[in-house]
Amino acid sequence: MSANDVVLLNQTFQEWKTAAPTALSPDRQFEVFANEQILKDCHLTFEELMDGCVGGGGDGGLDAFFPFVNGVLLEEDSDLSNVGVKPDVLLYVGQVKETGSYQEVVFDKATPTLKKLLDQSVDESELRKRYSAALVDRAMVFRNKLQELAARHPNVSVRFVYATKGDTAKINANVYAKANELAKAVEQLFPGCAATVDFFGAAHLLELANRQATYTLSLAYVEGPLTQGDSHVVLVRLSDYFKCITDDAGLMRHYIFEWNVRDYQGNVEVNVDIQRTLNDPNAPPFWWLNNGITIIASKASITGGKVLFLDDVQIVNGLQTSVEIYNFLKPDPTKGADRLLLGRVVVTADPAVRDRIIKATNFQTSVSAASLRATDEIQRRIEQYFMANGWYYDRRKGYYKNHGKPADRIVSIPYLAQAVMAMGWASRTIPERGPPH
Repeated sequence: MSANDVVLLNQTFQEWKTAAPTALSPDRQFEVFANEQILKDCHLTFEELMDGCVGGGGDGGLDAFFPFVNGVLLEEDSDLSNVGVKPDVLLYVGQVKETGSYQEVVFDKATPTLKKLLDQSVDESELRKRYSAALVDRAMVFRNKLQELAARHPNVSVRFVYATKGDTAKINANVYAKANELAKAVEQLFPGCAATVDFFGAAHLLELANRQATYTLSLAYVEGPLTQGDSHVVLVRLSDYFKCITDDAGLMRHYIFEWNVRDYQGNVEVNVDIQRTLNDPNAPPFWWLNNGITIIASKASITGGKVLFLDDVQIVNGLQTSVEIYNFLKPDPTKGADRLLLGRVVVTADPAVRDRIIKATNFQTSVSAASLRATDEIQRRIEQYFMANGWYYDRRKGYYKNHGKPADRIVSIPYLAQAVMAMGWASRTIPERGPPH
């Protein structure tokens, strides 16, 4: 972990606080922020998040207590009639500290608390004498629902997370020993239970904060698929593609274009040609004249109704085409019912493969070598740092211009690279001064 991770995490946290409820006390803000990032893929509402963040007086060393069954948050009124046999029951618990280190005392407090809370033989009244109402209420939901599921032989797992702004590479061996003691103590409470302890530091929390939550989009197609492995080539109606790239309010899902090397370029020649084709009812079929779009997804599944269900969609090539289709169909999406678009769906979770696809699919148009590095993590972090200081790093060419930011506050990738090189060369040519005579 570098010192920059802490700086950027602090800046991200400050931005988060500006949107946080004013009623949230300062001492709980980082606790809620960290748990929100760690549980991002659970898609909790803010109210659900707050209910499970139980830190405060009487918390027994636990800041978070979230029970799930088959990935769904358990509540007191949860209906378990349809969860099936051997459901997956996960209890997420944890402690968050706005410090730069990891301490044994966290486990000294949390281990006996968990042993009490999760022991079905310990009466609820005894728990209420020791711990806060918020913590006991959550614990009783877990205990009661687990009893309700007992006849279905649930697979129980407990995950304890200890999060700080520290460096996980510098955790003391004694802290790991205490963590193992907690896991063993919990496993003894439930036959077959798997208990784990995870440590989160500034670098990991920053990575989570910068990442979109997992999501699934559907894309209907009319021809195909031509399939190789998990990846597909299809022809889709423009109207169906419009539905895929827009939300319920009819607005474009900008987050699915995050991995593009540049933003919309306006009325450049290629975009004018796309506009002309879309507006000409006598033009040749659209997909004959257009290179189509390339989608990277972490998973793709097909139903019998000719619909692709895609997880974590990123459209890495075809942003110009997508914006032109969006602008053309926004007034009336039915206009695209008889026109087709070529779509390539590549399923991969390998960052190296993803970067090769981005580079390969963008070589067909004029893109600078610097722009082809726009999706690197270091470029995202530079962008964050600039924004926190009132500047705009043009990682995706044209993005901030399109969003109305002042031109004299926008810095391009090549310009920054030139500045850094200039400083490097200057430091080599300036003679060292010796001691005064």
